[in-house]
Amino acid sequence: MSATQHDSAYAWTRLAISLAIAVAGNIGMWAVVVVLPDMQADFGTGRADATWPYILAMLGFALGNVVFGRAVDRFGIVPVLVAAGLASGLGFAAAALSEAWIVVTLMHLVLGLGASATFGPLIADVSQWFRRRRGIAVALAASGNYLSGVVWPPAIIWVMSVSDWRGAYLMLAIAILATVIPGAFLLRPRIDSATDALATADAAANAQATGLSPRALTVLLAIAGIGCCVAMSMPQVHIVALCVDRGFGAEAGAGMLSLMLAGGVVSRLVSGALADRFGGLVTLLIGSTLQMLALCLFLIDGGLTPLYLIALIFGLSQGGIVPAYAIIIREYLPPREAGGRVGIVLSVTILGMALGGWIGGWLYDLSGSYALAIWNGVAWNMLNIGIVLAILARRGPRPLVPA
Repeated sequence: MSATQHDSAYAWTRLAISLAIAVAGNIGMWAVVVVLPDMQADFGTGRADATWPYILAMLGFALGNVVFGRAVDRFGIVPVLVAAGLASGLGFAAAALSEAWIVVTLMHLVLGLGASATFGPLIADVSQWFRRRRGIAVALAASGNYLSGVVWPPAIIWVMSVSDWRGAYLMLAIAILATVIPGAFLLRPRIDSATDALATADAAANAQATGLSPRALTVLLAIAGIGCCVAMSMPQVHIVALCVDRGFGAEAGAGMLSLMLAGGVVSRLVSGALADRFGGLVTLLIGSTLQMLALCLFLIDGGLTPLYLIALIFGLSQGGIVPAYAIIIREYLPPREAGGRVGIVLSVTILGMALGGWIGGWLYDLSGSYALAIWNGVAWNMLNIGIVLAILARRGPRPLVPA
């Protein structure tokens, strides 16, 4: 390896392994979106009530990012991933085998906890191994979340065509137990002290330019995260239901979700390259502005092909937003606190997704359409943009370290 472990051959190998684990583990966040109409019909609930499994999955995802994030700082990534894999596998199996709505709903809290370790904590671990190419590395690790949403929904739909949503959940339980836990043991090496010291000096130099304390910057990023993710949640949570309402069917909605998330993968890679050049704050501003504009396109009530195109545009616009928060934290805050602080900020963005998902369903039940939910997202998105502009104004034109 080089003088430090940053950007080494091993760092890139570790990134590839982490990406594969993320693709498998993150399905706990997306599965309920695909099965929502069938689950709603199975239990005879309203649209807003049917979003409670998603809400609890997001709450578990948020809590897990904080708890597992701090655990990664202290114990490393391996025990965290093993615990998460067990939680996800057993949670999917228990939900599939239960006939009680309350049990199925509560199991999604467990699914969210399990999936969380393959998002924020895994991203924080990857970020420790890169300096010059941290933006693209974090973007690739975060893409596992969207790639999971690309790969698994068609498989879930296929299983449901020959079985039902319960059969699909049993399939996911087996897949996660067979991949996440064995993969965790391939990530046993930890970062050395020389590499950690260099990253600490970088963050201290950047933080001084903003004049903000670590706590103040964390709070501002958390509020901004709520704003962007309330807006982001409306298409991601309700796209399948929207397609059913417009007469296109759940299969078309699952396809649009996969297309949207595929666009998000492309967006995350482009945003990672932008972050390596301009920094996380500028990247976040660009992504948030594009997301707000793309969200307005869902107000168009057209045919199936235009809706596919709008889903792709939305994915291409917003994919780099959430990884930008992890990049900003690594640029401005101490690396030894990366897991905890990345976990805190990303957990709040997930709460924004849960809040936005519920508000979208509530406004739909209130008005009979998703128009109010879209305008609600635009308003929250403007809050995000305002906070990012304020932080950039405090930092001024100073370049980031490393230049």
